[in-house]
Amino acid sequence: MSKFPFEVNFSEIQADPEPYVQAVFSCLESEFLVMPRGKGFIPYPLFERGYEALKQATAGFSNLSEATVFPVVVSTPISFIVLRSMLGFTPPEWAYVTIQHTGVQVDQGVARSLDRKIRMDPLVPLHGTESANVRLRAMVKTACLLLADGVPKTDPASLHRLDKADTREGKSGLQNLAKIGLPYAMLLYERFLGRPFAGHRDSVSELIGDGLEIAIEEVLVKAGISFRKTKRAERIEGFDQSPDFIIPSEFNPQVVIEAKITEDDGTARDKVTRIQHLGELSLQGKSRKPRFEVIACIGGRGFGVRREDMKKMLLATRGKVFTLKTLGRLVDCSRLQEFRTEGK
Repeated sequence: MSKFPFEVNFSEIQADPEPYVQAVFSCLESEFLVMPRGKGFIPYPLFERGYEALKQATAGFSNLSEATVFPVVVSTPISFIVLRSMLGFTPPEWAYVTIQHTGVQVDQGVARSLDRKIRMDPLVPLHGTESANVRLRAMVKTACLLLADGVPKTDPASLHRLDKADTREGKSGLQNLAKIGLPYAMLLYERFLGRPFAGHRDSVSELIGDGLEIAIEEVLVKAGISFRKTKRAERIEGFDQSPDFIIPSEFNPQVVIEAKITEDDGTARDKVTRIQHLGELSLQGKSRKPRFEVIACIGGRGFGVRREDMKKMLLATRGKVFTLKTLGRLVDCSRLQEFRTEGK
């Protein structure tokens, strides 16, 4: 059975990294089929409730006007999410086109906050301030105009965002689909264009990464090791990009840990570059001896795509690459054992 890179002397990895690349690949696990629901997840029955409220209020989308739709959005806010899904826009995109069509200034951050507020309490009626209601009404008005008009004339070399099965023909197309249902082939095609669950996966990406960081914290706490867990985009002196964990503290960094789970090889490559930079940063000075140890804790199929990237990571960390499967050996096979106060 092949050894893991953290079990051998660094000189062995330098001489022949290939077996250790394979060893890491062998214990990488992908979780792309399962995602955390997270707060604000909308199950289908709830989404359908918003759809039916919108459909009934507009008489099957035949009366698609601001005066008709706005009261529904206020009383049954989940219908706002349905309206956005019909448009196929992100909250910032909806905010942008609202400014274009109505002149009402809708900040992108405000649009995101409103969308999240509704997803957290999708059936609690909206009671906003006067200015908030003006922005909401403007967004609803813009949606009604776009959905009613359908796809405008577009250059043949371009594809309009409203050129979808349900919104291509405007109000008449919506009415027809509300009566007969969406053809399955077209539904599958639109899913192909947009990736199923893409929006939800983006919204819970931090939770996916948090699972690995929580597991690392548990290992460190169990061993009684002092550590500093940094915050997103936090500035730490001596680091142009702060690592996820610093042991024992940012005032005396002896071990730094970078943690990442990703199913995307491009994101994995970015993380490898960051880890390489940390490795080079640790070697600053005439001696070129590491001032601190760099550890990578990784997960997801993104890291299992490019063998050359894994070699770079192994060299940058001097073999200290761990996965969720090998996390139990994190302390014993790194300099973290020097800071252990429990479980010796």
